[in-house]
Amino acid sequence: MKRRLAFKMKLKNGKKEEYIKRHNAIWLELKQLLKQVGVSEYSIFLDEETSTLFAFQKVELGASSQDLKENLIVKKWWDFMADIMEVNQDNSPVSKPLKEVFYLD
Repeated sequence: MKRRLAFKMKLKNGKKEEYIKRHNAIWLELKQLLKQVGVSEYSIFLDEETSTLFAFQKVELGASSQDLKENLIVKKWWDFMADIMEVNQDNSPVSKPLKEVFYLD
């Protein structure tokens, strides 16, 4: 069974182009890892007025990119992205889960 997850993150001002560039060249090993843990869809949208990133994932029950904090590939990606996003002390993106309040199937 699949479920939908959404969360928001924050991009540093003026870093839109670099963020897009890095994601257009996402590492194959990271992409394979996400698929392997059950992430079948992953979209990230940018609100340019606030530099807020809105992420959506369709995942197998119990799996999500947010559960990979101990994975070395994910940690390397966080380090790579830390200069253009708001991050925690471990370089993980500051991320806030969002509650689904409507869904039209």
